[in-house]
Amino acid sequence: MPTASPKCVFVSAGESSGELYAAELVARLKRDWPATHWFGCAGPRMQAQGVEPVVDTASLAVVGIVEVVSHLPRIFGEYRKLLKEIRQRRPAFVILTDSPDFHLRLAAKVHAMGIPVIYLVAPQAWAWRQGRARQMSRTLTRLLCLFPFEETWYRQRGVAAEYIGHPLAKLVKPAESRQSWRARRGFVSTKPLVVLCPGSRVGEVGRHLATLVESTTRINETLPCQFALALPQGFRKRAGEQFFRERKIAGTIQVIEGETWDAMAHADLVLAASGTVTVEAALLGTPMVTYYKVTALSWLLGRWLVKVPHLTMVNLIAGRRVVPELMQNEMTAERLSAEALKLLTSQQASERMRRELEDVRAKLASEQDPMERAARIVKEFFDEQRTNH
Repeated sequence: MPTASPKCVFVSAGESSGELYAAELVARLKRDWPATHWFGCAGPRMQAQGVEPVVDTASLAVVGIVEVVSHLPRIFGEYRKLLKEIRQRRPAFVILTDSPDFHLRLAAKVHAMGIPVIYLVAPQAWAWRQGRARQMSRTLTRLLCLFPFEETWYRQRGVAAEYIGHPLAKLVKPAESRQSWRARRGFVSTKPLVVLCPGSRVGEVGRHLATLVESTTRINETLPCQFALALPQGFRKRAGEQFFRERKIAGTIQVIEGETWDAMAHADLVLAASGTVTVEAALLGTPMVTYYKVTALSWLLGRWLVKVPHLTMVNLIAGRRVVPELMQNEMTAERLSAEALKLLTSQQASERMRRELEDVRAKLASEQDPMERAARIVKEFFDEQRTNH
């Protein structure tokens, strides 16, 4: 007897890492629900899983408290478009992934329509804007957490939270061997390979790139290296050639799209923008230097609101400073190159960081596949809802 399935489900992700998780969840649910129609805010991974893109994920990818202001009219337009489709199609439930500034507002409206809301990737309300938990307890039907402490924190505040584990612990791995990938990309074994990971959004890459390029020049003056700039698939097309010309990407830096996990796995060092990519580098065991820069006003507002001792997720997971954090004014070519050279010129320092990253990896490991667990929670919720009705 075939398993009952919802007629349609709305699913939304507002940036690259969230889109990866949402696509994985849809892939697992489709095995039991082949007839369900999926629609929402979808990027290339979700679209490959058959999600109808009412809005493209790339249109919501903006970072920074102040930076988002100039994009508000466009973002609000996308928000209204999604709400209109939800109102007209009446999905059995919605799945919202990460991007809390956008999705928690959407969740409140959807809840008011009487449609259940499942939220994948708990917002870091434990770090800043703790008052969000009160709203979430009223509007979210289920909250799926990536870190074990989040479930306890949210449940104490009345949110129906469940810990699933971190999806990246099962997903992150290179597609090619070190020898094969380096040979295909033309990297030699006699020089260290440094991979630049400035982010996935055009705005954040633009803020970081000039400083990164200058730091590669400084590194080369002390230790000849090879450099790769790892970017998401399709970034060059989105940003335009002028973007690269203005930032003077030298011929010595090879631009690589859509192979970030391979690039990081087979690098000697990663210069990583603080965010999901630092967790990916940790899972791959590659030493790194982390950094981030926003506008001065966003930085001041953010530091006033943030209540955690570290700003890089790897250090938060470890509970101590495992990797360097060069934030805002500390992110200079001089500081970046100095921290990079400490790791490139000292095998002892590099190996010590690798051991500490192994501890981080162990903390993220879980016996069960997190996305399988997420899919089971969603299916159990639907079955329960159907029985009650």
